[in-house]
Amino acid sequence: MRRAPLRVGLAVALLLTGGRALHAQRAPTLEIRLPAADQLTRVGPLVIATDMLSSPRARDPLAAGFPARFHFMVTLWSEGTFGNQIERRAEYDVLVTYSAMEKKYQVVQDVNDRLLSLGKFDRVEDAEGAIARPTRVPIRAFSSRKRFYYRVTLDVQILGASDLDEVNGWLKGELEPAIHGDRNPGTALTRTIRYLASRVLGGDSREFEAATAAFQVP
Repeated sequence: MRRAPLRVGLAVALLLTGGRALHAQRAPTLEIRLPAADQLTRVGPLVIATDMLSSPRARDPLAAGFPARFHFMVTLWSEGTFGNQIERRAEYDVLVTYSAMEKKYQVVQDVNDRLLSLGKFDRVEDAEGAIARPTRVPIRAFSSRKRFYYRVTLDVQILGASDLDEVNGWLKGELEPAIHGDRNPGTALTRTIRYLASRVLGGDSREFEAATAAFQVP
């Protein structure tokens, strides 16, 4: 009878450890799915990006105020004897921001400079779910003797600026007024530290890619 509590304790410990292990195994995944065979010339493929905010590498800079940009490029390729070539392409972005004042995450989709709000959320997991909503990409296959396949690449950036020039301009704009007494130096210092922290946390670019199997239009 004395061993029962020990067994229960071990069971609970194993369950907790297993839960942590399962959580740790979550990894961002990118998927592209073909439409039904009779729909290949009518609609484009579905793109699904899941668990894109599952790691501290993504969540910590976002919670610190740096927007996350997910740039999708979808291409329709044809296979050829002397190499494959791109037949059609489409691009779109998903932007995620966090408002410390509202304590909400906002997710916006940008297609050809047309913004579509995917919602505001209290939890980062719900924002992640909005990113994961399947997106029908508006490029279609066409009748041909060639074999086709779709390919999607996803470039993830979690930074306050997209390149070095913008970063330098941003730092200059924040620091110089503070140095000359025109702006609260604490604000400039705080924002600079937040930028450097994002670099330490790995707030750089990551790329994912996926492709469908080759197919022919019936």
